[in-house]
Amino acid sequence: MISQLGRYQIVGELGQGAMGIVYKAMDPLIDRMVAIKTINLGLALDEKDEYEGRFYQEARAAGRLNYPNIVTIYDVGKSGDVAYIAMEFLQGRELRDIMDKVGLLPIDQILDIVAQVAQGLSYAHEHGIVHRDIKPSNIMVLEEGQVKITDFGIARMATSAVRTQTGMVLGSPKYMSPEQVLGKTIDQRSDIFSLGVMLYEMLTGQAPFTGENVNAIMYQTLNGVAAIPSSLNPVVPEMLNFIVAKALAKKLEDRYLNARDFAADLRACRATLMHAELRLDVSHAGQRKLPEAIDASGCNKIDEVEAKQTAGLSQAFDSTAATLRLAALTATSSEVDELSKTLKMSRPTSEAMLQVPHTTRIEAPRELRVAVPSQATQQDWWLFAAVILGLLLMAAVYLA
Repeated sequence: MISQLGRYQIVGELGQGAMGIVYKAMDPLIDRMVAIKTINLGLALDEKDEYEGRFYQEARAAGRLNYPNIVTIYDVGKSGDVAYIAMEFLQGRELRDIMDKVGLLPIDQILDIVAQVAQGLSYAHEHGIVHRDIKPSNIMVLEEGQVKITDFGIARMATSAVRTQTGMVLGSPKYMSPEQVLGKTIDQRSDIFSLGVMLYEMLTGQAPFTGENVNAIMYQTLNGVAAIPSSLNPVVPEMLNFIVAKALAKKLEDRYLNARDFAADLRACRATLMHAELRLDVSHAGQRKLPEAIDASGCNKIDEVEAKQTAGLSQAFDSTAATLRLAALTATSSEVDELSKTLKMSRPTSEAMLQVPHTTRIEAPRELRVAVPSQATQQDWWLFAAVILGLLLMAAVYLA
């Protein structure tokens, strides 16, 4: 392993890229860890100029793009037969690695990842750059969930001096658009198709167009009709079936016109799912917990917000009617009749005795419900009612 590239000190090898080795290195000038992507120009002597041109094209393309979902390019250089690009060092994993080791991810996470990629592509397309090789191995998922698009090595810039030969196919066969397969001129909708293939694979665990060899895959891309995602994964919502179908439309006019709209639909679908899950959580919420404190009268202490919602207790509980209902619960029938005559009020019915106004009805927890007094305590309750009655009569005489 080499130890130096330009001013960069090589720390270790990160892996093999599409055109060469990717290293982890230190930039001593600003004490920053970077990723160094290289290409050995000596290995492609016959096509050295084209390889070198495409390599620097990646630097120019990605270097123009300053966006959260696109890898940041810092520097470009050449050391002997090795050209290199210094870019931000990403703490995360390739999406390909996640898909291979984890399998199917939760739907909301899939939607979040693909929407971020679509948003990044939207920015690139608006700046005249088509990626041409969108696939899981070119997507990095950082530890905090942010997504970065990498490898603009075969991107086509509108002002590029490197031109693709007529009929030359660039990209990964499984993720190529029909127009890429045919070697036609492509635009941003080709990236949308590739992202649609990636989305399909993340949802179902398999590619929409498969075959035993490259030619078979290309044939399926041009002519095959993929199975509906929800038929392979029942948790895929119907709305997502339509989004995938639009992204994978073979005719350009039937496909998403831009990645921004694609991202918007993905986020709308995710928001719908999260709203549905929230409603499900609320409908299955557990029983209300016991209050943390109980006041001296044995009633629940309700927080301020809930108290405003229930509008407080009815004033009827402080009236003579409450006394009569209390007596009806504890005293004998004749005693209740006598009390109702004294108060000049109708004797309460069984239903009225336990009724709480509907705007304030709060059922106490089972542990706090007061049992009907036994025969041994009925006289005490009657004595209490008599005292209340006496006080009321004294108040009436005083006011008269």
